[in-house]
Amino acid sequence: MHPQPSPSAPVEARDQRVFDAVRELLATQGMHLSMDAVAAHVGCSKQTLYSRYGSKRELLSLVMRQSASAAAAPLGGGDERPLREVLLDFALRYLEHRNQPRSRQAAQVIASGVQEFREEARALYHSSADALRDQLAEWMRTEMARGRVIHDDPHFMAEMLISMIAGQDFERQRFHAPHRDDPTLRRRWAEFAVDAFLRAFPAPPAGIPGTR
Repeated sequence: MHPQPSPSAPVEARDQRVFDAVRELLATQGMHLSMDAVAAHVGCSKQTLYSRYGSKRELLSLVMRQSASAAAAPLGGGDERPLREVLLDFALRYLEHRNQPRSRQAAQVIASGVQEFREEARALYHSSADALRDQLAEWMRTEMARGRVIHDDPHFMAEMLISMIAGQDFERQRFHAPHRDDPTLRRRWAEFAVDAFLRAFPAPPAGIPGTR
């Protein structure tokens, strides 16, 4: 077993160099990425990578979970800011990450190899999209307990919010159709999505249990 740092644990500089190398290689090689390529990019031996991370799958999982934690960073526990402000920060961080050229390219290259690497692709999805949804769901569960969000299924709510934030823009990008390629346009969409979500799941009326 190899140590799995918690999402909030600081990442050592040598780990960060490896993680950055993996992200760069995913954008060009996708699921064909090899430990040999990572080792060459970082300037270490393949045996060092296996000794520290265990396997290619475990290394990819760490990299994806770090990205998910970075996207979820605005969801700090016990935050007293208005919910709209917190969720808008989250939405903008999510859209900013997904719209980075390297992230867009990696998504396209990875998708092209899914049929060949089905198990690896499922593991990658679990460590990225599922991990982000789970972190958002945990935040929502906390906010329900604080009485700031009406009670419902937090995982359904998290998936719904992420879907609302993403909209159809990433599909437009896949097909090279006009999309929201300007921060101002993305912010306008993020505000619309967050406001619609808060109307659907408002805070319970004072003194009344938040049940649905």
